[in-house]
Amino acid sequence: MTDTATQMDHDAAAANAAVVPDDAPMLTGSGAILKSLELLGIKDVFGLPGGAIMPFYDELMGAADTIRHILVRHEQGAGHAAEGYAASSGRLGVAIATSGPGATNLVTAIADAYMDSVPMLAITGQVFSTSMGTDAFQEVDISGVTMPITKHSFLVTKPEDVPRVIKAAVHIATTGRPGPVLVDVTKDAQQKSAPFVWPDDLELPGYHPVTKANQKQIQAAAQLLAEAKRPVLYVGGGCIRAGAQDELLAFANRTGAPVVTTLMARGVFPDSNPLNLGMPGMHGTVPAVLSFQESDLLVAIGSRFDDRVTGKVSDFAPGAKVVHIDIDPAEIGKIRHADVPIVGDAKDVLKDLLPAFEEAAATHTPDYSDWWTRLNTLKEQYPLGYDEPDDGLLSPQWVIQKIGEMGGPEAVYAAGVGQHQMWAAQFIKYERPGSWLNSGGAGTMGYSVPAAMGAKVAQPDRLVWAIDGDGCFQMTNQELATCTINNIPIKVAIINNSSLGMVRQWQTLFYDGRHSHTDLNTGHDTAMVPDFVKLADSYGALGIRVTTKEEVEPAIKLAMETNDRPVVLDFIVSRDSMVWPMVPQGVGNSQVQYAREHAPQWDEE
Repeated sequence: MTDTATQMDHDAAAANAAVVPDDAPMLTGSGAILKSLELLGIKDVFGLPGGAIMPFYDELMGAADTIRHILVRHEQGAGHAAEGYAASSGRLGVAIATSGPGATNLVTAIADAYMDSVPMLAITGQVFSTSMGTDAFQEVDISGVTMPITKHSFLVTKPEDVPRVIKAAVHIATTGRPGPVLVDVTKDAQQKSAPFVWPDDLELPGYHPVTKANQKQIQAAAQLLAEAKRPVLYVGGGCIRAGAQDELLAFANRTGAPVVTTLMARGVFPDSNPLNLGMPGMHGTVPAVLSFQESDLLVAIGSRFDDRVTGKVSDFAPGAKVVHIDIDPAEIGKIRHADVPIVGDAKDVLKDLLPAFEEAAATHTPDYSDWWTRLNTLKEQYPLGYDEPDDGLLSPQWVIQKIGEMGGPEAVYAAGVGQHQMWAAQFIKYERPGSWLNSGGAGTMGYSVPAAMGAKVAQPDRLVWAIDGDGCFQMTNQELATCTINNIPIKVAIINNSSLGMVRQWQTLFYDGRHSHTDLNTGHDTAMVPDFVKLADSYGALGIRVTTKEEVEPAIKLAMETNDRPVVLDFIVSRDSMVWPMVPQGVGNSQVQYAREHAPQWDEE
């Protein structure tokens, strides 16, 4: 733990020191963890026990009526399940692990949650405080390891600190820009007893997130929007985290400005709304990508100018002024200068921005008609589409589109990372927030199945699909056992192209077609290795292999009607299908290519 973080904890402890009432119950530290979670309304947790967290698990055994514990098969699965739980429902996700490798197995999911601003609480056990620093068995300084990838990491060595720390951790994780917080509790702190005192208020020195924006900045942004000729509302995942979908819809409908939703924001603005241009970025729609390049004003709302969106930054939106709205002041100006920086919660800012725009528009009537003529022309010229494979195998785009059509907008779709992720973002229609889950910033293979599991626990009445690649699926498919045993009937669609598809696509385009170590040996002219149908069966799930178009709809229908166990559909698709459009890494968005036949010989920069 850094000196700054340690000082913050000491300052917070001093600020929150409470008088112990005479009737305060005596609880062990592990009992205090459980009591704190109950008081905070936590209903579901995902975890895997071990030696250093065993005292807490002993307490947890008697709490089945208040907290449901889902025993995962790998700690990474617990972390991604907590992410899926939070991202689909807006509630805090909780993951629990023991010390050492148990804690480090959570690191990938913690980093993933940090990059995608997912509210998550990670609780880990630690060796005895007297053994810390001695390289004790299964000792890892997990609070130090996770300091760069959490909003804060706490180390608890005394049982009396547990209630304050747990309450503070949840507060930090769920306020301001959401994110993961880790609480590492030594084994002796779990075993010893102390009076349980629940803090009424928290004072966290240095942590005061701004939610209410400066009104002068609001007025300046409204004036720019009213005067613009070619504006774009550039909407990011922060709008979903802020619960700002209603405010965004009202604001967009009133202004009439086009909307693009990033990969992380899919669903926050309905795809059916005619103002929606689709997704921007490396594999975004041509209208969305070129709208940035031709705009004179970008209103960025909860988005961070990620490199996958901007392409070559110096060539990005060259004629546009920028209004940047974000609750995290560190994001504003980090990549692109903001002409009007607005620090605040997206929901509150949009509420204030609407009347400010009304006032500005009363004296300067906006006219976006020429802009919409241009954008509608781009929509007509460059619709999303795909070619049928030459090898006679299933088109992965068609399969995913069919899943979306049959699953409908009320379902939840959790994707892995790679080609199937991009196709799922492109070809499924999203109408509400929380219906699209994916690993955006970290790009974590193995995310899909446990995230879908978490989403299904959070929203058991919703249909939940995990759309995965055969490479991603093999990283966390052990959580099918978790789903079977705990009656979590997710549907898994494996887009099986027998390779690491996105890497293979880049090898085809940028490495002269030299496909180095991307064949997963699940080819179509040899025995399936592994046989996913047999694998599903061994985990107690229903496994179905689908190889023809005629089999697709019946298989999806059967999966949707099967609710007594998980279902795995193994779709055998063409390995030569590619994701288009595409902006190659290192070039400007103006070089977006609609299809491969339009692509020059690119050199990756």
